[in-house]
Amino acid sequence: MSRIGLKPISVPAGVTVTIADDNKVTVKGPKGTLERAFNKDMIIKQEGTEITVARPSEDKMHKSLHGLTRTLINNMIEGVTNGFSKKLEVVGVGYRAQKQGKNLVLNIGYSHQVIIPETDTIKIEVPDANHIVVSGADK
Repeated sequence: MSRIGLKPISVPAGVTVTIADDNKVTVKGPKGTLERAFNKDMIIKQEGTEITVARPSEDKMHKSLHGLTRTLINNMIEGVTNGFSKKLEVVGVGYRAQKQGKNLVLNIGYSHQVIIPETDTIKIEVPDANHIVVSGADK
């Protein structure tokens, strides 16, 4: 029995969840839109402000997908409401990070600088040379 898969997912106000016939779930919220296609065997139902995930049989694969599907949908809802954030610390002599326009420029021991562009969905902040904050709606 999947303890995680049996829990219903509550949909907060301001979030719209659309479930297509082929188990393609689209979640729209204040931080953006996320969509993902899930296994066609899983039974995903929305009743009011709750989403439930069920499995068709006790097959090993269905048991594995049951909790995974529920967790991924819950993470999608969490991402479009609150967003995700990761704080990174750059440690080392001569290692530093800086923001140039929309690019993150890292000096981390290579003979060249590592440049990572900021996207529409992922925001990068550099409060000082040793700390980076990456945030967005999707992990």
